[in-house]
Amino acid sequence: MVLGNHGRGVQAALFTPFARLLLSLRVSPNAVTIAGTVLTSGLALWLLPTGHLVLGALLLGFLALADSVDGVMARLTGRDGPYGAFLDSTLDRVTDAAIFAGVLFWFVAHTDGAWQVAGMVSATACLALGSLVSYARAKAEALGVRASVGIAERADRIIVVLAAALLTGLGAPPAVLALALALLAAASLVTVLQRMAAVSRQLRTIHG
Repeated sequence: MVLGNHGRGVQAALFTPFARLLLSLRVSPNAVTIAGTVLTSGLALWLLPTGHLVLGALLLGFLALADSVDGVMARLTGRDGPYGAFLDSTLDRVTDAAIFAGVLFWFVAHTDGAWQVAGMVSATACLALGSLVSYARAKAEALGVRASVGIAERADRIIVVLAAALLTGLGAPPAVLALALALLAAASLVTVLQRMAAVSRQLRTIHG
């Protein structure tokens, strides 16, 4: 899910009627999760590289907001189980990668010079470090501890990159998007270090 606890409450209120409609049509929550991933990834890899930054940012932002539909459906049916959460979390990594890859391809196709290099490097760093942020949390939970701390949660990364893409599409220079990506990469690295420190403290407390 993209938003925090309060945001998820708003999402649930907005999309519960739609979730009920899908359930009445016998659509499963997991099918919605998969369809949302395919749609989001397809749009990100089509609209962003081809220069449709405004349309891409707006549509991807809406899909991010609607990301809770599968979770609402699962709760309504009482099937809010571990596999659904696993599938949702795993496919979130796919959509994240598609968005940052789309931005990377935009820099390749539509810019040149120093800002092109800066944007490509920063987008690649966001791809790698974003996955590492998620991996650190998953590995911590596998060890029986928590690692949900950090200054760059998934919600933060998606909101910032889409906002920067929207501004660039509206006429801001490519430097805006490149700098936003560089800040996201730095924040993601800090988040990984924060999670490593949090896990270390918890394990020392447990094992002495």
